[in-house]
Amino acid sequence: MDNFEELKELWHTADTATLPQAGEVQRMAQKFRNERLRKKILLILTAVILMGVMVMVVINYHSKMLSTRIGELCTIAACMLLAGTNLRSLKRFVNFSDCSNKEFIAFLEHTRMNQLRYYKRTQVIGMFLASAGLVLYAYEFVSHHSATIIITVYGFIVIWILFLWLYIRPRNFKKQTNKLNNMLNTLHHISNQIENEE
Repeated sequence: MDNFEELKELWHTADTATLPQAGEVQRMAQKFRNERLRKKILLILTAVILMGVMVMVVINYHSKMLSTRIGELCTIAACMLLAGTNLRSLKRFVNFSDCSNKEFIAFLEHTRMNQLRYYKRTQVIGMFLASAGLVLYAYEFVSHHSATIIITVYGFIVIWILFLWLYIRPRNFKKQTNKLNNMLNTLHHISNQIENEE
């Protein structure tokens, strides 16, 4: 009987503050899904608007240099790549609905792999196209000016491109990766607690 009383006393002194609340994983999953859907839709709309603006520029602006047309095409291709990539990803998030803890963790792991693939390959191609488009498109506007203006304009363009490649791009990737890793760690912790309870 003493063992039962000790067990009962131990049971009542256990800290339950760290145990997950009912529905916590569903709330996290829904919040994650809605946040990503909103961002994907905004990116797609931005890419489509920029692509439309560039198509209007191609139609209305009659450039004299081939470099300008190539720059316009590179910019349009970068917008198409951004829109296409996010449309494919949007479909995955739209189809994502109620799921178990393990399914949500698997979904996040797949999201992390896609994020890494995007950072290493797709984003590099898109940024290369956008950078080449900017460099080529600007040439016609500065080619008739003095060497000082050309050097100044291209100096700013190169600094901007380097800033994007070397600071903004890695910083955003690190921020998104940390956020996703923190969510995965929290979910693994919750899953472990739930499994230990059972």
